Amino acid sequence: MSSESTMDVLQNFYAAEAAYIAAGGMGKAPFGGIAACLHPDVVMYQAPSLPYGGIWRGPRGIERFMAAMSDAWQSLEFLEQRFVVGDDAIVVLNRGVLTARATGRMLETSVMQLITVRDGLISEMYPFYQDTMAVAETLR
Repeated sequence: MSSESTMDVLQNFYAAEAAYIAAGGMGKAPFGGIAACLHPDVVMYQAPSLPYGGIWRGPRGIERFMAAMSDAWQSLEFLEQRFVVGDDAIVVLNRGVLTARATGRMLETSVMQLITVRDGLISEMYPFYQDTMAVAETLR
């Protein structure tokens, strides 16, 4: 797979993710745009200290993760994204602003992600948060 194709699937995923969260998540937004980017064996590893932490497996697991993420956040605005792209993996530095659904508080933070693509679809996601404590505090 070319690095351009790898980049396309990731950009489609990020656009669908932002729209899903903004619409309010499960039951309020279609998951199809996100699911179209995911390999059947996809796995996401979230920091266990986060309210939506844990290991999320398969498209249904990612849908449950996205529902938990949407419960926590009402919006996700990307201020900067920097990509290092290989044929089957991308490292992304996402700097953005998250707005908590319950409190309306905003957090500007960064998340570094290692994303693997297999058969033209996202197969693994490893997000590394700059400050998981700040995330938790913003959500309280």
